[in-house]
Amino acid sequence: MLYTYFIKYKKGVLIMKKIQVYHVDAFTDQIFGGNAAGVVPEAVGLNEHDMQKIARELNLSETAFLFPSNDRNYDYVVRYFTPSREIDFCGHATVGLSWVMAMEYGWMEKASQIRLKTNIGIVPVEWSMQEKKLNSVVMTQVAPKTKQFEVDKEEICRVVGINPMDIDDKYPIKLAYTGNWHLLIPVKNSKAIDASVPIFEELKDLNLKLDVVTTHLFSFNSFDERYKIYTRDFAPAIGIAEDPVTGAANGALAGYLVLENILDPKIDHEFTIGQGHAAGRPGELTIKIIAGKTNPTIKVGGKAIISINGTINL
Repeated sequence: MLYTYFIKYKKGVLIMKKIQVYHVDAFTDQIFGGNAAGVVPEAVGLNEHDMQKIARELNLSETAFLFPSNDRNYDYVVRYFTPSREIDFCGHATVGLSWVMAMEYGWMEKASQIRLKTNIGIVPVEWSMQEKKLNSVVMTQVAPKTKQFEVDKEEICRVVGINPMDIDDKYPIKLAYTGNWHLLIPVKNSKAIDASVPIFEELKDLNLKLDVVTTHLFSFNSFDERYKIYTRDFAPAIGIAEDPVTGAANGALAGYLVLENILDPKIDHEFTIGQGHAAGRPGELTIKIIAGKTNPTIKVGGKAIISINGTINL
């Protein structure tokens, strides 16, 4: 809850806010795994400057701020901030905030889902139950898109820090979108992905030039048979060197797979993606692709665990 208390001075009263915050590890059921997000469930009264300061203080890849809705079409307005800037959408922070609202704010008893108004549109998040307990949350991302650009494979490999021989030429290097644009790079195996050592300042410049949020490496050749795909994600353009487990980028990847006919666009698909192992924060995402006449529907799900809750004095 949002609290306000007063500190009295001889010449007036200083009003301070005590802001409830949560630290949530998303796409995992283990503390210190997955991707950590900040969640501020009651952000009423906070302006952009306040939200940016809180995100910087928490120093997590993203922090989500929730505002009440005055529209029956959605339940909350959500804004996402990295330590350096606002972004339009964040997958793991959406998983984290939905877990908090289900477990701490009673939303599992109120409805089967929560509808979030983001800068990219309305994102519904459903509860996936097992034995009457919350097993995971599943978000439906916005319609996917891909975009071609002039590819200099040698230069991209140099900046990302991988051998050009490790690029999997069966699949195109492209930009993909389900809320944010991402640079997707197909790699032959997970070992080559883990060996990547980017030149971060140059990768930041490349991402800004392409107007993408992250660079996302992926491979169908995973070290673990549980994972159909293994990925790794770098985001220096938004102040994050490596994002351990990324719902938005993997959703964009899922859209790319069917839009580029890598997976059959006429049938549904369901599989698991592994990510975060190279960053020491292993996690996994469930991907559902539902075939459609015009666009596929992309659903990204995962577990979460609340590791810290407390207050910030503002």
